[in-house]
Amino acid sequence: MRNVLVSGGSRGLGLAITERLASVGYRVVALARTQSDALCKIMEARPGSIVFAACDLSDTATIGPRVAQLRKDIGPIYGLVNNAGLGTGGMLSMMRDTDIEALIRVNTLAPLVLTKYVLRSMMSERAGRIVNISSIVARTGFKGLSAYAATKASLEGLTRSLARELGPLGITVNAVAPGFVDTAMTQELGEGGREKIMRRSALQRMAEPADIAQAVEYLLSDAARNVTGTTLTVDAGNTA
Repeated sequence: MRNVLVSGGSRGLGLAITERLASVGYRVVALARTQSDALCKIMEARPGSIVFAACDLSDTATIGPRVAQLRKDIGPIYGLVNNAGLGTGGMLSMMRDTDIEALIRVNTLAPLVLTKYVLRSMMSERAGRIVNISSIVARTGFKGLSAYAATKASLEGLTRSLARELGPLGITVNAVAPGFVDTAMTQELGEGGREKIMRRSALQRMAEPADIAQAVEYLLSDAARNVTGTTLTVDAGNTA
């Protein structure tokens, strides 16, 4: 059974990714600060296929030891999904410095450090898959999300460069860029805001968490063995 680590795997998109990967035969390590009720229910339904690992990714000094312990407990790590992130918005001129620093720490620095330590397992096995969860705003931009967009753009730069770096070892690195996804977060936009987004999309709807999870599943699979250094957009045609 291949082990896949999903950061932020206890809720939102991360939970959907965790559930999907467990359903197709991976053993998933859900790395998060706390274990959600929803994750507990999925773990009960799929005993042995999901492991919860507590870790505060904003405390980057703890990441290395946590990954080392996981390798001892479960063996080699085949896949890494860098999903955890903050979605803090606001006009850049009005954002607090501490909020900007927190965004960069969790959305950029933590994935870099986590990838560094997980890579050691992949390199020794000369096999592995890395999938970074980006966003369409990394390329399109969005008012009030300048700092957030910067962190997601950095993940896409990491994806392309690391793919070159690890290709000779048989390790692929890709990204998935969701658009507006039908989640509790977009429910806060109200019916009018959601309708506007759907009208703007080629398919006249929003993507769902399951769509993102299936894209991640593909990039982790053997079917994507010759796909690396690319970003797969899943946005119902919002950017078409």
